[in-house]
Amino acid sequence: MNARRLTDRVVAELERLGLLLLHDKRLPSVSLLVAGEPVSGSWWSHPAGADIFRASEALDDRDDVVSVKLVLGKVTFVHRPLWPALVGIATSGEPWQKNKLPSAARALWRRVEKEERIEGGAPAAARELEGRLLVASRQVHTDRGHHVRVLESWRSFASRTGTKPLGPGAARGVLEEAARQLGAGAKLPWT
Repeated sequence: MNARRLTDRVVAELERLGLLLLHDKRLPSVSLLVAGEPVSGSWWSHPAGADIFRASEALDDRDDVVSVKLVLGKVTFVHRPLWPALVGIATSGEPWQKNKLPSAARALWRRVEKEERIEGGAPAAARELEGRLLVASRQVHTDRGHHVRVLESWRSFASRTGTKPLGPGAARGVLEEAARQLGAGAKLPWT
């Protein structure tokens, strides 16, 4: 199947489900859709690895898709209709987000909240913030061909995208239902 048709297939599945993992052997994922079979281990080493990369980059480049560490702590693409729920839970300030947050991550989070958007940041601290949904994060391509992580406050994300957040209870319900549709046992950061 050509690259365009593969990407169209991945986009259609994301639109249908609202959530789509980058990689999982069992649950709906870009790697499973593109490879046409469960991919054990790293998808990079699979014969369809280049196609999986292109399809995931195509999702990342879309204005109606954001990727976060949501289901099972894995990269999860979230379609725009679920953004009010995502922003609602991300901005809830619940204990699972802030309890025992390492000092380096807390300092980075304060900086992102103050500046609204920053490039870089200590990788371990950034990963901690991503896993707790405390920042929106994405990789951008520089003019020199490098990737740079950009961290953005959810307040800034919501303003920039026109997303009006749901309350935390409703947000949890919406995202838990979307995760259930992916398959039994889908775990979210607060569960």
